[in-house]
Amino acid sequence: MSPNPVVTIHNLNHDFGKGELRKRVLFDVDLAIYAGEIVIMTGPSGSGKTTLLTLIGGLRSVQSGSVKILGQELFGASKNELVKVRNQIGFIFQSHNLLSCLTAEQNVGMSLRLHPDIPLEQRINMTSDILEAVGLGDRVNYYPDNLSGGQQQRVAIARALVSQPQLVLADEPTAALDSKSGRNVVEIMQQLAKEQGCTILLVTHDNRILDIADRIVHLEDGRLAKDIPVISNN
Repeated sequence: MSPNPVVTIHNLNHDFGKGELRKRVLFDVDLAIYAGEIVIMTGPSGSGKTTLLTLIGGLRSVQSGSVKILGQELFGASKNELVKVRNQIGFIFQSHNLLSCLTAEQNVGMSLRLHPDIPLEQRINMTSDILEAVGLGDRVNYYPDNLSGGQQQRVAIARALVSQPQLVLADEPTAALDSKSGRNVVEIMQQLAKEQGCTILLVTHDNRILDIADRIVHLEDGRLAKDIPVISNN
Protein backbone atom coordinates (compact mmCIF):
# COMPACT_ATOMS: atom_id res chain seq x y z
CA MET A 1 0.00 0.00 0.00
CA SER A 2 1.30 3.44 -0.92
CA PRO A 3 2.69 5.39 2.05
CA ASN A 4 1.10 8.55 0.65
CA PRO A 5 -2.70 8.43 0.74
CA VAL A 6 -4.70 9.82 -2.19
CA VAL A 7 -7.21 11.15 0.36
CA THR A 8 -6.24 12.25 3.88
CA ILE A 9 -8.91 13.69 6.16
CA HIS A 10 -8.18 14.82 9.71
CA ASN A 11 -10.52 16.29 12.33
CA LEU A 12 -13.08 17.34 9.70
CA ASN A 13 -16.21 19.10 10.94
CA HIS A 14 -18.93 20.68 8.83
CA ASP A 15 -22.02 22.76 9.60
CA PHE A 16 -25.07 23.80 7.62
CA GLY A 17 -27.04 26.98 8.29
CA LYS A 18 -26.23 30.07 10.32
CA GLY A 19 -26.91 31.43 13.79
CA GLU A 20 -29.51 29.52 15.77
CA LEU A 21 -30.26 27.36 12.72
CA ARG A 22 -26.65 26.19 12.47
CA LYS A 23 -26.44 22.41 12.60
CA ARG A 24 -23.36 20.21 12.60
CA VAL A 25 -23.51 17.41 10.04
CA LEU A 26 -19.94 16.01 10.21
CA PHE A 27 -18.05 15.43 13.47
CA ASP A 28 -14.27 14.93 13.77
CA VAL A 29 -13.96 12.70 10.69
CA ASP A 30 -10.56 11.04 10.16
CA LEU A 31 -10.04 8.96 7.01
CA ALA A 32 -7.21 7.87 4.72
CA ILE A 33 -7.72 6.26 1.31
CA TYR A 34 -4.78 4.83 -0.61
CA ALA A 35 -3.90 4.48 -4.28
CA GLY A 36 -5.77 1.66 -6.02
CA GLU A 37 -8.29 1.12 -3.23
CA ILE A 38 -12.01 0.75 -3.80
CA VAL A 39 -13.72 2.11 -0.68
CA ILE A 40 -17.49 1.96 -0.26
CA MET A 41 -19.17 4.41 2.12
CA THR A 42 -22.45 3.31 3.69
CA GLY A 43 -24.81 4.85 6.20
CA PRO A 44 -28.45 5.89 6.62
CA SER A 45 -29.92 8.88 4.80
CA GLY A 46 -28.85 12.11 6.46
CA SER A 47 -25.66 10.63 7.92
CA GLY A 48 -23.43 13.01 5.93
CA LYS A 49 -22.20 10.73 3.14
CA THR A 50 -22.88 13.07 0.23
CA THR A 51 -21.60 16.07 2.19
CA LEU A 52 -18.33 14.26 2.83
CA LEU A 53 -18.08 13.23 -0.82
CA THR A 54 -18.57 16.80 -2.05
CA LEU A 55 -15.94 18.09 0.39
CA ILE A 56 -13.46 15.52 -0.90
CA GLY A 57 -14.29 16.52 -4.46
CA GLY A 58 -13.68 20.20 -3.84
CA LEU A 59 -17.32 20.94 -4.64
CA ARG A 60 -17.93 22.41 -1.18
CA SER A 61 -15.62 24.58 0.95
CA VAL A 62 -13.86 22.95 3.89
CA GLN A 63 -14.84 24.88 7.04
CA SER A 64 -12.78 23.15 9.70
CA GLY A 65 -10.11 20.47 9.79
CA SER A 66 -7.89 19.15 7.03
CA VAL A 67 -8.78 17.54 3.68
CA LYS A 68 -5.80 16.66 1.48
CA ILE A 69 -6.49 15.33 -1.99
CA LEU A 70 -3.53 14.14 -4.09
CA GLY A 71 -1.27 16.16 -1.79
CA GLN A 72 -3.27 19.40 -2.08
CA GLU A 73 -4.76 20.84 1.12
CA LEU A 74 -8.34 21.95 0.39
CA PHE A 75 -8.83 23.97 3.57
CA GLY A 76 -8.10 27.53 2.52
CA ALA A 77 -7.28 26.49 -1.06
CA SER A 78 -7.65 29.10 -3.82
CA LYS A 79 -10.19 28.71 -6.64
CA ASN A 80 -7.38 27.79 -9.05
CA GLU A 81 -6.07 25.13 -6.67
CA LEU A 82 -9.56 23.67 -6.30
CA VAL A 83 -10.01 23.58 -10.09
CA LYS A 84 -6.70 21.73 -10.49
CA VAL A 85 -7.81 19.14 -7.93
CA ARG A 86 -11.26 18.71 -9.51
CA ASN A 87 -9.65 18.19 -12.92
CA GLN A 88 -7.85 15.13 -11.48
CA ILE A 89 -11.10 13.60 -10.17
CA GLY A 90 -13.76 11.66 -12.03
CA PHE A 91 -17.31 12.21 -10.78
CA ILE A 92 -20.22 9.76 -11.16
CA PHE A 93 -23.62 10.66 -9.71
CA GLN A 94 -26.97 8.93 -9.27
CA SER A 95 -28.30 11.11 -12.06
CA HIS A 96 -26.00 10.56 -15.02
CA ASN A 97 -26.19 14.27 -15.99
CA LEU A 98 -25.64 13.61 -19.69
CA LEU A 99 -26.40 16.40 -22.14
CA SER A 100 -29.35 15.21 -24.21
CA CYS A 101 -28.25 17.25 -27.25
CA LEU A 102 -24.90 15.42 -27.47
CA THR A 103 -24.11 11.87 -28.53
CA ALA A 104 -22.44 9.37 -26.20
CA GLU A 105 -19.12 10.14 -27.88
CA GLN A 106 -19.59 13.90 -27.49
CA ASN A 107 -20.66 13.62 -23.84
CA VAL A 108 -17.53 11.64 -23.02
CA GLY A 109 -15.30 13.84 -25.16
CA MET A 110 -16.41 16.97 -23.29
CA SER A 111 -14.60 15.69 -20.21
CA LEU A 112 -11.30 15.77 -22.08
CA ARG A 113 -11.72 19.44 -22.99
CA LEU A 114 -10.60 20.16 -19.44
CA HIS A 115 -7.21 18.82 -20.52
CA PRO A 116 -5.99 21.09 -23.34
CA ASP A 117 -2.56 19.43 -23.20
CA ILE A 118 -4.08 16.31 -24.81
CA PRO A 119 -4.06 16.65 -28.64
CA LEU A 120 -7.40 16.41 -30.47
CA GLU A 121 -6.58 13.16 -32.24
CA GLN A 122 -5.58 11.55 -28.95
CA ARG A 123 -8.80 12.79 -27.31
CA ILE A 124 -10.84 11.16 -30.10
CA ASN A 125 -8.97 7.87 -29.68
CA MET A 126 -9.30 7.93 -25.88
CA THR A 127 -13.04 8.57 -26.15
CA SER A 128 -13.50 5.73 -28.62
CA ASP A 129 -11.42 3.34 -26.50
CA ILE A 130 -13.26 4.03 -23.24
CA LEU A 131 -16.70 3.63 -24.85
CA GLU A 132 -15.52 0.31 -26.27
CA ALA A 133 -14.28 -0.67 -22.81
CA VAL A 134 -17.72 -0.04 -21.23
CA GLY A 135 -19.42 -2.05 -23.98
CA LEU A 136 -20.80 0.85 -25.99
CA GLY A 137 -18.55 0.70 -29.03
CA ASP A 138 -21.65 0.33 -31.20
CA ARG A 139 -23.51 3.19 -29.49
CA VAL A 140 -21.02 6.05 -29.87
CA ASN A 141 -23.39 8.10 -32.04
CA TYR A 142 -26.50 7.46 -29.97
CA TYR A 143 -28.13 10.26 -28.00
CA PRO A 144 -28.99 9.65 -24.32
CA ASP A 145 -32.73 9.38 -25.05
CA ASN A 146 -31.99 6.38 -27.28
CA LEU A 147 -30.01 4.56 -24.57
CA SER A 148 -31.29 2.50 -21.65
CA GLY A 149 -30.71 3.65 -18.07
CA GLY A 150 -27.83 1.22 -17.68
CA GLN A 151 -26.26 2.36 -20.94
CA GLN A 152 -26.58 6.01 -19.92
CA GLN A 153 -24.81 5.26 -16.64
CA ARG A 154 -22.07 3.46 -18.57
CA VAL A 155 -21.59 6.63 -20.64
CA ALA A 156 -21.30 8.54 -17.35
CA ILE A 157 -18.65 6.06 -16.15
CA ALA A 158 -16.77 6.45 -19.44
CA ARG A 159 -16.90 10.23 -19.05
CA ALA A 160 -15.53 9.98 -15.50
CA LEU A 161 -12.71 7.57 -16.39
CA VAL A 162 -11.67 8.73 -19.88
CA SER A 163 -9.01 11.14 -18.60
CA GLN A 164 -7.61 8.37 -16.36
CA PRO A 165 -8.13 10.31 -13.10
CA GLN A 166 -6.29 9.30 -9.96
CA LEU A 167 -9.51 9.46 -7.94
CA VAL A 168 -13.13 8.62 -8.80
CA LEU A 169 -16.00 9.75 -6.56
CA ALA A 170 -19.33 7.99 -7.13
CA ASP A 171 -22.59 8.93 -5.37
CA GLU A 172 -25.26 6.20 -5.54
CA PRO A 173 -24.31 5.17 -9.10
CA THR A 174 -26.67 2.17 -9.08
CA ALA A 175 -29.68 3.74 -7.34
CA ALA A 176 -31.76 4.22 -10.50
CA LEU A 177 -30.80 0.87 -12.03
CA ASP A 178 -32.21 -2.64 -11.77
CA SER A 179 -30.15 -5.36 -10.09
CA LYS A 180 -28.49 -6.69 -13.26
CA SER A 181 -27.66 -3.25 -14.70
CA GLY A 182 -26.39 -2.02 -11.34
CA ARG A 183 -24.08 -4.99 -10.94
CA ASN A 184 -22.80 -4.57 -14.49
CA VAL A 185 -22.07 -0.88 -13.90
CA VAL A 186 -20.01 -1.39 -10.75
CA GLU A 187 -18.08 -4.31 -12.23
CA ILE A 188 -17.11 -2.07 -15.16
CA MET A 189 -16.00 0.60 -12.68
CA GLN A 190 -14.02 -2.00 -10.72
CA GLN A 191 -12.30 -3.42 -13.80
CA LEU A 192 -11.38 -0.07 -15.35
CA ALA A 193 -10.20 1.34 -12.02
CA LYS A 194 -7.90 -1.62 -11.44
CA GLU A 195 -6.55 -1.34 -15.01
CA GLN A 196 -5.89 2.38 -14.62
CA GLY A 197 -4.67 2.16 -11.01
CA CYS A 198 -7.09 4.80 -9.79
CA THR A 199 -8.82 5.02 -6.42
CA ILE A 200 -12.62 4.82 -6.02
CA LEU A 201 -14.76 6.16 -3.19
CA LEU A 202 -18.34 5.03 -3.75
CA VAL A 203 -21.38 6.03 -1.68
CA THR A 204 -24.22 3.50 -1.79
CA HIS A 205 -27.24 2.03 -0.05
CA ASP A 206 -27.02 -0.98 -2.38
CA ASN A 207 -25.93 -3.98 -0.29
CA ARG A 208 -25.66 -6.11 -3.45
CA ILE A 209 -22.41 -4.42 -4.53
CA LEU A 210 -20.50 -4.32 -1.24
CA ASP A 211 -18.29 -7.24 -2.29
CA ILE A 212 -16.40 -5.13 -4.87
CA ALA A 213 -14.88 -3.04 -2.06
CA ASP A 214 -11.46 -3.34 -0.48
CA ARG A 215 -12.84 -1.50 2.55
CA ILE A 216 -16.25 -0.41 3.79
CA VAL A 217 -16.55 2.75 5.87
CA HIS A 218 -19.80 3.48 7.66
CA LEU A 219 -21.07 6.92 8.63
CA GLU A 220 -23.60 7.28 11.43
CA ASP A 221 -24.95 10.69 12.49
CA GLY A 222 -22.02 12.48 10.87
CA ARG A 223 -19.39 10.31 12.52
CA LEU A 224 -17.17 7.62 11.02
CA ALA A 225 -18.51 4.63 12.96
CA LYS A 226 -16.79 1.73 11.19
CA ASP A 227 -13.84 1.15 8.85
CA ILE A 228 -13.83 -2.50 7.82
CA PRO A 229 -11.46 -4.27 5.39
CA VAL A 230 -13.24 -6.72 3.08
CA ILE A 231 -11.88 -10.27 3.06
CA SER A 232 -11.60 -11.51 -0.53
CA ASN A 233 -12.82 -15.02 -1.31
CA ASN A 234 -10.36 -15.32 -4.18
